[in-house]
Amino acid sequence: MDLTKYSRKELEEAYIKLSIEKEQTEIQLQWYQEQFRLSRQKLFGKSSEKNIDDHQLSLPIFNEAETEHQPINVEPQLEDDVHVDPLNTKPRKKKGKRERDLLKLPKKIVEYKLSKEEQVCPKCSNPLHEVRPEIRKELEVIPAKVIVKEIHRMIYSCRTCEKVDTTVPMIKADAPNPVIKGSIASPSLLADIMTKKYVDATPLYRQEQEYKRRGLPINRQNMSNWIIRVSKQWLTPLFKRMQEILVSYDVLHADETELEVLNEPGREAATKSYMWMYRTGNGHKPIVLYDYQPSRSGDNAKSFLMGFKGYLQTDAYHGYDKLLKKSNAGPPMEVTLVACFAHSRRYFTETLKAVTDKKSYMHTSAYQGVKHIDGMFALEKELADKSYVERYEERLRRLKPMLEAYFAWIEKEHAHALPKSSYGKAINYSFNQKDKLMNILKDGRLELSNNRAERAIKPFVIGRKNWLFTNTPAGAESSAIVYSTIETAKENNLIPFEYLKYLFEKLPNMDVTNSEELDKLLPWSNELPDNLIVK
Repeated sequence: MDLTKYSRKELEEAYIKLSIEKEQTEIQLQWYQEQFRLSRQKLFGKSSEKNIDDHQLSLPIFNEAETEHQPINVEPQLEDDVHVDPLNTKPRKKKGKRERDLLKLPKKIVEYKLSKEEQVCPKCSNPLHEVRPEIRKELEVIPAKVIVKEIHRMIYSCRTCEKVDTTVPMIKADAPNPVIKGSIASPSLLADIMTKKYVDATPLYRQEQEYKRRGLPINRQNMSNWIIRVSKQWLTPLFKRMQEILVSYDVLHADETELEVLNEPGREAATKSYMWMYRTGNGHKPIVLYDYQPSRSGDNAKSFLMGFKGYLQTDAYHGYDKLLKKSNAGPPMEVTLVACFAHSRRYFTETLKAVTDKKSYMHTSAYQGVKHIDGMFALEKELADKSYVERYEERLRRLKPMLEAYFAWIEKEHAHALPKSSYGKAINYSFNQKDKLMNILKDGRLELSNNRAERAIKPFVIGRKNWLFTNTPAGAESSAIVYSTIETAKENNLIPFEYLKYLFEKLPNMDVTNSEELDKLLPWSNELPDNLIVK
């Protein structure tokens, strides 16, 4: 190629242009390589962030069966029966834990004795006497059974009036109202169906098969109709009462996740809908409420939380910013948004999953970000037993300098991090959320992460993996109501089945518009019977 026909200036401009193109190509190649490594990690690696430590990321374990195997004559311990000291990896058995677990269960004693003829000493032929029993314990399962319960409500008449009058009074004995008029569904049957679907994530079609095996021909359409009807008629008043109490508090958490509703008017089946979740934070009665909405607009949160004033902890979703602005859902709200350091850390751990060089792993900038945040969580763990006032004061003294150092580092890294790279996204998250992340210093009840909300929405996410979608908006709304009832019950240490059964016995026989009466049925009420509480 003859370069003599080009001027020096033209050659310099061409050189600069090629250099820029080369640099952009290298950046793009680096991004593709990173995405390839991340996709490989997602397919074959562990998803837990606990892999991030002072060593290279753990490789996927393919010998799970071998690692979980125990000698055939060793019985696995009961839950929490083994304690592992963090300073000593050798398991230590908790004394008496098994016995404490078994004491919670009903007991049946089966005795085996010698007959009188056999109670003879084989050595001297004199009578034997009882010394002590040899005791072993087994856990026996009695499968659930379905019975037909006939309610005979006696009707009375007057024979005297029958003889002398054409109008005869007919008097009925008092009897509780049914949960669904004209239906075979009882409080216990409804509680069983709902517990299986919303606690055990068993879809209705599988429950239909199970009931059929028991000789009970209940189809899934009936079960679905029952759930929608009782959630609307009986559980909705309780839900609305809990919503009133929730928005009266001043520390809340929120999260949202996708939901597919097939038969939604005016929308294609594959269109994304959302299940929103709101729950109380530290210092308040445990309340977990779900709210189905056809969109992810922040106006949904604004409408649901109308009247709320205080701190709302969320992830970085910008929709919650609508609470602070005038919108179709109303005027700005007196809300302080608090962001989540667990999300900040998660972005850095995603970057580290693409690192393959063991020597450079601990020297990466992403690793430094993780160590910054881990130091904050270590301090939070240390302050866990402090009062809210003490925690607030300690954070100002010890956490504030850590936050200032972290954001000084973030601002320095932001100047040269590639925006589209996973590391650039990690930096941008903290950079853009700085004010919301710093709000942790404003109140000792606030938490460093929004994990409280993520734990609360997890049961719905697990259930969704089993039943995949909802047929109608009415079904999605009823699911939100039932999940709210069950998850709030669990947070208050109640047995979901027993609590639902109790509600369906009581609600049809009371004035559900009376808030004082409803308060007696709330999951934290002191008037609930003891058999509803987990022992």
